[in-house]
Amino acid sequence: MSTTLVARVLRHDTRYGLSTLFFGDGELRVPLVDAPAGSGVRVTICARDVSIALSRPMDVSITNRLPGTIVALEPLALPFVRIGFNLGSTVLDVLVTSESVERLGLEPHLNAWAMIKTVAIGKDAVEPHDLPRPRTWRGTDSPDREPT
Repeated sequence: MSTTLVARVLRHDTRYGLSTLFFGDGELRVPLVDAPAGSGVRVTICARDVSIALSRPMDVSITNRLPGTIVALEPLALPFVRIGFNLGSTVLDVLVTSESVERLGLEPHLNAWAMIKTVAIGKDAVEPHDLPRPRTWRGTDSPDREPT
């Protein structure tokens, strides 16, 4: 169980060996990606590598913290429950225990935070991917220019 996102490489931070990726619902910090800034990548996030917090996580080592809403709870073979976590335009799969669901009172429509450990997004999880090109207006060279 996993979620795959298409993202753009924003920048590299060689001091920490990390890259920042932008996708439609936010940014992710991942281990250094072998792709230039501006290029596209596909990122696969395993559901077991995502945690849920009910309040904004502050004093934690987990770098990737994304706000969203629980949209689905699917009981699996004990002790597991799959959660559909809506980030905006992306639904992230999350795998937690039924004990965590009960202890935290997790239910659909509940606002929460998804937390993804940077170290859980290994080199195998990020691969090159083509990004859509912006459309150009007829008779112009700039994709941002309004037609006249």
